[in-house]
Amino acid sequence: MPLQPIHLVSNLDHIVAAIRGVQLRGGCKARLIAISGIDGSGKGYVAARLADRLTDKGHHVALIAADGWLNLPHVRFGGDEPVEHFYSHAFRFEKMFSWLIDPLVRHGSVRLLADFTEETASAYRKHLYSFESVDVVLLEGIFLFKRELQQRYDFRLWIDCSFETALERAIARSQEGLAASATIAAYERIYFPAERVHFERDAPRDGADLVYAN
Repeated sequence: MPLQPIHLVSNLDHIVAAIRGVQLRGGCKARLIAISGIDGSGKGYVAARLADRLTDKGHHVALIAADGWLNLPHVRFGGDEPVEHFYSHAFRFEKMFSWLIDPLVRHGSVRLLADFTEETASAYRKHLYSFESVDVVLLEGIFLFKRELQQRYDFRLWIDCSFETALERAIARSQEGLAASATIAAYERIYFPAERVHFERDAPRDGADLVYAN
């Protein structure tokens, strides 16, 4: 199927209206909205604002960050080709979808005690996902628009942001508790190169329904 033309927007209310217009898939109780972009693009911030506005409109929203489904550092980092390794092994996407996202979209409710990952943690902690009567699932994270995942979503929002701006934001918020020099090194050595691989293989921006300039 040919890709639809990209629609660039800078107004969150426009996005809310588009999400509200998404039709439920047959047999599903909730719409699945994916929000993706590079590290530091503002995915979490935008997703939280959208969740608030959709709630104000009367929707029951589940806001889920894919970062909770990262692999532990010894799994997601390493290998002879660390950029390729991170691109391929950063997340436990298969488990995230089969255990959490798919049941939630299908039934509108889920109760799951899962292994949860903090970015700086060396071990999992337990986290209870508990949602009832949900009609919109907002899922945000990097790499969500890999080609093999794109058709899972009812709506795809890409957060547009330059690498330079994203790095400034990461330094300002002390990403992963690192000093500025270490943050710069991590982003330039692993994160941004892996996201460039994502661009080349998956064309994530081109697969979006809307692109939000952030």
